[in-house]
Amino acid sequence: MLRDGPAGTGMVQLWIDVDEQVDLVELVRSDHPALRRMALFDAVVNNADRKGGHLLPVPGGHVHGVDHGVCFHEEPKLRTVLWGWRGTALRPAEVEVLERLREGLRGDLGATLHDLLTTREVSATARRIRRLLEAGCFPEPSDDWPAVPWPPF
Repeated sequence: MLRDGPAGTGMVQLWIDVDEQVDLVELVRSDHPALRRMALFDAVVNNADRKGGHLLPVPGGHVHGVDHGVCFHEEPKLRTVLWGWRGTALRPAEVEVLERLREGLRGDLGATLHDLLTTREVSATARRIRRLLEAGCFPEPSDDWPAVPWPPF
């Protein structure tokens, strides 16, 4: 969350107590619904640094995703450990989310993002959403750069 502080505007995060019993390698390889949503989110924001350590499983099964510092670039840079759904057809609920995002970019969401990002970054986000909807499936890794960030965990 953005907050004003003594040194100006900055970001604060909530401390999350993780479930230490969860094996992150197994989690990344699983078909966990939260990770599928996160993979779609990463494709939209062009996350270039989704590592296994950026997944915080908590008791009860929820998984938080953190560390979105390398996102929204106008050039395609998607790098993630969440390629388990590559090429998989989008579900109707995922298509609905993308359509709402597309609509939101034309309204309040777009205005908010224009305050935080460059016009080119917002336009690139809209293009990624459009391409996901046109393709109807999760993206495939590019051959132009490493598909998985290093180190992966």
